[in-house]
Amino acid sequence: MTDTIDYGKMMHNAMRGIMADLLRKIAKDGLPGEHHFFICFDTNHPGVDIADWLKERYEDEMTIVIQHWFDNLTVLEDRFSITLNFNNAPEPLVIPYDAIKTFVDPSVEFGLRFEEDDETYLEEVPESPMITIEDDEELEDEPKKEAEVVSLDSFRKQ
Repeated sequence: MTDTIDYGKMMHNAMRGIMADLLRKIAKDGLPGEHHFFICFDTNHPGVDIADWLKERYEDEMTIVIQHWFDNLTVLEDRFSITLNFNNAPEPLVIPYDAIKTFVDPSVEFGLRFEEDDETYLEEVPESPMITIEDDEELEDEPKKEAEVVSLDSFRKQ
């Protein structure tokens, strides 16, 4: 047992759990509305299973889009498999959650980024419904802010 709680790893696991839960829902019910996903993953990660021609073309990383056509979405505890269309040829892919570098749903400007040093970041959009403004007149002249990436390191005890 260690002397410290590894909040970074806990956050990492929770964010991957969100992806798994979401993919389970999509496998059961399909994609609602305009939602779609860009998933970037490390093609060299153990457990990644893609066609040889895809591996040759995407030697280090690959981004897939889950949107209009996908089939055989199967969600397991540590990975998911899906069949996607590449130039009118269906190709099965197996992607462990640990291989995923980014998960983005641009329809609602939501994204997760998993850094190589095992840190997890959550990007929030300033115009999200979670932000409330008490007095609109005060903020009229303020410029809109870009989305910020918050590092977990800033909350760690040194």
